[in-house]
Amino acid sequence: MKVGLIYPQIELGGDPEGVRRIGLATEEMGFDHLLVYDHVLGATHDREPKLAGPYTERDPFHDPFVMLSYVAAITSRIELVTGVIILPQRQTVLVARQAADVDLLSGERLRLGIGTGWNYVEYDALGEDFETRGPRYSEQIELLRKLWGEELVAFDGKFDQVDRAALIPRPKRQIPLWMGGYSNIALRRAARVGDGFMFADGLGDSFRKLEKLKEMLAEEGRDAASFGLQCNMLSAKGAEAVVERSLRWRDAGGSHVGVNTMGMGFSTIDEHIGYVEEVREALGKAGVM
Repeated sequence: MKVGLIYPQIELGGDPEGVRRIGLATEEMGFDHLLVYDHVLGATHDREPKLAGPYTERDPFHDPFVMLSYVAAITSRIELVTGVIILPQRQTVLVARQAADVDLLSGERLRLGIGTGWNYVEYDALGEDFETRGPRYSEQIELLRKLWGEELVAFDGKFDQVDRAALIPRPKRQIPLWMGGYSNIALRRAARVGDGFMFADGLGDSFRKLEKLKEMLAEEGRDAASFGLQCNMLSAKGAEAVVERSLRWRDAGGSHVGVNTMGMGFSTIDEHIGYVEEVREALGKAGVM
């Protein structure tokens, strides 16, 4: 099983030194990947309809494609993961271009996590329709793979049209598309067309949802053993809890886990890195790393 870190973006105040030091620490400590969350804008929750998500106008985010390009330049081994890009609020062809370049420039190290998001204010500001995000998301997946794989693309969809055009240079492979979410609709879509799924443990019972996803994969005629299954361990607080959750996920058939350092009361880069060192030692003793 592969073990990575979740970048603690809301607790570092947008400090670029955090990106550098935690990017380097991820590689130097032997972790397998660095995962980055995505929001273009934060918004106040004082509005109707109410916003139900966890972030506000006070929470900082870096653009994942830009940040991971920088991390790619200062590392050589770790996988670079978006967890997740809010795909339907972005232009599909532009995402295809940005993802292709990160993958090319990093030596094929990008894993593109995608989802539909919850912040309708962000959609409105980016000129996209929040209400049609589900159908658009499904169509975007098809178009991304065509742009990455075909020399000349003709695509006439409900939301996107491409008239005999090409993405040049294309990536050397089909970039892995891993999906995230909480609903049965998200699980079913992943079972049909995804390369993997990212569960947020602590925002629902990831282990129960894992078994549901396995059932759906079987129904779709797909092999769960070749499908990526990541648990972002948001509720595991402390090295002992991280070890317990990692071992449980591995035994359940999971392929990846993400170590979270947010919500632990840390206020400096050094505190986050110090906790990661403690976790790494504990995972090593348990035979996970």
